Amino acid sequence: MSPANPAHTALHLAASSTTEHRPLIITLFAVFVAATLGITVWAGRQTRSAADFYAGGRQFTAFQNGLAVSGDYMSAASFLGIAGAIALFGYDGFLYSIGFLVAWLVALLLVAEPLRNSGRYTMGDVLAYRMRQRPVRTAAGVSTIVVSIFYLLAQMAGAGVLVALLLGITSDAGKILIVALVGVLMIVYVTIGGMKGTTWVQMVKAVLLIAGALLMTFLVLLKFHFNISDLLGTAATKSGHGAAFLEPGLKYGATGTSKLDFLSLGIALVLGTAGLPHILIRFYTVPTAKAARKSVNWAIGIIGAFYLMTIALGFGAAALIGPDEIKAKNPAGNAAAPQLAEYLGGVGSTGGAVLLAVISAVAFATILAVVAGLTLASSSSFAHDIYANVIRKGKATEREEMRAARLATVLIGAVAILLGAFARDMNVAGLVALAFAVAASANLPTILYSLFWKRFTTRGALWSIYGGLASSVILVLFSPVVSGNPKTSMFKGVDFAWFPLENPGLISIPLGFLLGWIGSLLSKEEPDKGKYAELEVKSLTGVGAH
Repeated sequence: MSPANPAHTALHLAASSTTEHRPLIITLFAVFVAATLGITVWAGRQTRSAADFYAGGRQFTAFQNGLAVSGDYMSAASFLGIAGAIALFGYDGFLYSIGFLVAWLVALLLVAEPLRNSGRYTMGDVLAYRMRQRPVRTAAGVSTIVVSIFYLLAQMAGAGVLVALLLGITSDAGKILIVALVGVLMIVYVTIGGMKGTTWVQMVKAVLLIAGALLMTFLVLLKFHFNISDLLGTAATKSGHGAAFLEPGLKYGATGTSKLDFLSLGIALVLGTAGLPHILIRFYTVPTAKAARKSVNWAIGIIGAFYLMTIALGFGAAALIGPDEIKAKNPAGNAAAPQLAEYLGGVGSTGGAVLLAVISAVAFATILAVVAGLTLASSSSFAHDIYANVIRKGKATEREEMRAARLATVLIGAVAILLGAFARDMNVAGLVALAFAVAASANLPTILYSLFWKRFTTRGALWSIYGGLASSVILVLFSPVVSGNPKTSMFKGVDFAWFPLENPGLISIPLGFLLGWIGSLLSKEEPDKGKYAELEVKSLTGVGAH
């Protein structure tokens, strides 16, 4: 058993302790936010051209980009959501860690290098190379914006939980105000810093997040004298589920539907990364394809180490705090990591307050950096694909294009704030899994067909993007994620859910691939084999890449 005090007593002390140390917590938190804003302003002064704004001037090394990719990927879902999911569901929560990590292999093997060689700034560049420009760019832009907004919801929910915990805010109005504040900060980051600012913030944040997770992992293992068996045994006992906590099936195994949900989640996690817009645009920030490949290798190492540590954090929270106390702070478990930080630092002590502030500030910096990357991906796609190439038919100047990107940032930020207010009580790892499902349904089939299938046509691309996008979004809207569950649904008190699964990937991802194939076969358009040959050489060798 744990050598720690009973958790409910500790958490009762935590409330008064947090109040007593709140000025210190807020000061430390503000220093972190001010530092990241400072980096953004500094980088923003060096952003002069469209290449600077969209791709950071392609000046980042493989290691720097690998660090930034890790920063982009290790979002609030990774830190807050996975720790909470493991703390509440044990083995089944750990499946998120495995899924997120394995997904990188798909991105490395199939997408990273060919994409870097084939495009300039966005996914639409690759698709438009051998298709009709305007319809394909419009579809790519719409898909990018929708996927980014789904992903933004998770970050907003995480930010709301974090800041509410630090400031002691319990009212819904206060939490909504926090979500709005995050949205405003995100707009400032992107409009001022562009890709350079976003990348530097992500690098700094990745180092801080790894350091914070490493410290917490060490302290958790220290509590159990580095006996992992003791840690897992205590977590199982404290969970109230006994040995079942350490076995598959607690969340995804009670019924046939939950088993299908697990399969759907697994498919979405593994295939989704290679279609995420904010990850895809990172490959354009390095000077060569070789650097793109190396940066993914760096990212796999950094991300792999981090996800191993989430196991200790999740089971540590279950063992030292317990599921009841975790749910009391947030029903979806998103506050488990900050609660664990305060416990490890010493509840009621200055050490506990400092560790809570530092870990929360790092998590908040994580959210801001990821949110900035997402907003940059969607605003870039709007400005470069829809505004410059569809509305202005390629006649827009760089200045006009960047102005359009900044305007899109404000509008996307406003939508994210509005929807984030509704998503504040949902598990952020689950929300991110939805974004993965939408990305894998709409973007991945089109990217793979464009790069590797010579008979792919414009109609196939449009059917694949719009079909995958529509099916995944519609199934999410009518799933238990949006209504039907009084504790964690986006809209409580109503039930219009007819689709039984929480994740639509099982249906929408195969449908996206199928529609792309059928659309191409039924198209009267003759594929340009010369263009395909050019794209194949370019994607595999990097000859003629920007």
